[in-house]
This record gives sequence, C-alpha cells and structure tokens, in this order.
Amino acid sequence: MENLFAYSFTQPSFIAPHKSRQFDELVPKIPEIDKEIVVTAHKFPIDRLSKIDLAILRLAIYELKINPIEPVKVVINEAIELAKELGGEKSYTFINGVLGTLIPHDTTR
Repeated sequence: MENLFAYSFTQPSFIAPHKSRQFDELVPKIPEIDKEIVVTAHKFPIDRLSKIDLAILRLAIYELKINPIEPVKVVINEAIELAKELGGEKSYTFINGVLGTLIPHDTTR
C-alpha cells in the first residue's frame, strides 16, 4: 500500500522503499487497472481521485482481476478497511461503490 501511494506521486522515477514481488508484478499492470477505474468510476476522473483512494483501488483491482488468490469478499473488505483507516471521511463508500460495480454480485470466488 505504501509503495502504491508513493508511486502515484513519482511514477517513472519511483524506487520502491519496501521491495515486494506483488508490487513488482502490479506496476506494469497499472495502465490496465486504471482503465478499469476509469470505466467503473467514470464520474470521477482518475487524476482528481485522492492518491490514497487510487492506491487502494489499484491494489484491490489487481487482487480481484489480475491476481485473484483471495476470495472477493475478503479483498473488498480489506479495501474498505484500508479506506476507513487511511482515506477521507467518505472514502470507504466510494471504494465500496467502485468495487461493487466492478465485481458481479453472484461471484462464488
């Protein structure tokens, strides 16, 4: 999470302070992930989202769509908890809405 947040400020010249395999795998997928965000949160331009909300969405979408290891409910709940802890007053409702739109409700994963 920390790396994704920092990445949103420095992008091309970013060097991860805490190396992780997941972050290294996620970074090349950011353009693909951002397209998902643009489609599902079309009323909120990506460059206007708070950096922490953007980082939470990027991580959650990566875990839901690109590297689906954890159950959907777990990923969404973790994203909501991160938003409550780190985001603004209404971040968790925004995150929940975007992820709820992105993921079909009848999923069994």
